[in-house]
Amino acid sequence: MFYNNATNPFVSEDSNTDLLEDTDSSYQLIVWNDDVNTFDWVIETLIQICGHTKEQAEQCTILIHYRGKCSVKKDSLNKLKPLCEAIIDRNINATIEDIS
Repeated sequence: MFYNNATNPFVSEDSNTDLLEDTDSSYQLIVWNDDVNTFDWVIETLIQICGHTKEQAEQCTILIHYRGKCSVKKDSLNKLKPLCEAIIDRNINATIEDIS
C-alpha cells in the first residue's frame, strides 16, 4: 500500500513509482565439463573464485560432470568477466551467457 506525504511524512512522493526488475543479474557464468580437471580442482576454484561454500561448489561440480555444464553465478557482465577470466586462467572452460 502506498501513502502520500499527507498521511505519512516519512515517505517521499517518489515512492509511488514502480520498481524495475534487477537488470544487473542478466548474465550467467557457465563452467563446462572436460576430461582434464579433477573434481577437487574445480571445487577449489569455485570456492576461491566465485565465493561458493564447499557444498555449493560440490553440487555445481557434480552438475558440470553429469550435465556437461553448470551456471555457477549470475550477476552483471562487469562482475562476471574477471571471474570468468580467473577460471579460464586455471585451465577450466568457462563462458558468460546473456539470460535476459
